[in-house]
Amino acid sequence: MALVARSAPIQPIDPRHPQPRHVQRAVTILEDGGIVSYPTDTYYAVGCDLFQKRAMERLAQLKRREARKPFAFLCADLGEVARYGIVSNENYRLMRRLLPGPYTIVLQATRLVPRTALTRQRQVGVRVPDAPVALALVRGLGRPLATTSASLPEEEPLVDAADIQAHLGEGIDLILDGGLVLNEPSTVLDLTGPVPVVLREGKGRLDVA
Repeated sequence: MALVARSAPIQPIDPRHPQPRHVQRAVTILEDGGIVSYPTDTYYAVGCDLFQKRAMERLAQLKRREARKPFAFLCADLGEVARYGIVSNENYRLMRRLLPGPYTIVLQATRLVPRTALTRQRQVGVRVPDAPVALALVRGLGRPLATTSASLPEEEPLVDAADIQAHLGEGIDLILDGGLVLNEPSTVLDLTGPVPVVLREGKGRLDVA
């Protein structure tokens, strides 16, 4: 008898006030090396524990991307960002204005960042989203969460839990359903040089001077 592939279960969750028991269910999966899908302030994402190599390999396989191509990761707050990225006083003031929000901030990495999350230039992309579910996961896990859009290569990110289950459900372990999420990419802001540089215009406002 042929085995039937298991599809990820869907757990409805309040997107603004996530229920602790649902968050803990997801955190337990992440601690065990699993992959979870969750709503953010830009799109649905899939993510795993940044410090578990096997989970990172699974995430790369799910996204059909080279294992050497790093993922951005979620931090709970600016204090955690400063543990993993080198932040000048000026850039810290800028990020205080922008975060939490729909930005991916590119920084030079500190030595705490695992090699699987580093670019060849030893840079990282970090996010502190205005998304209570995502932030609750990071806080519950106690360390950053590798994150990427819930999508397949060359396709638009998926907008609801049912679509994620249909297209990615065999590769992930839990889908936190926060309702319909409109797809808007984050603004990518490079803070590794002398002045901020917008690498991609997205949902975030651009008054970064």
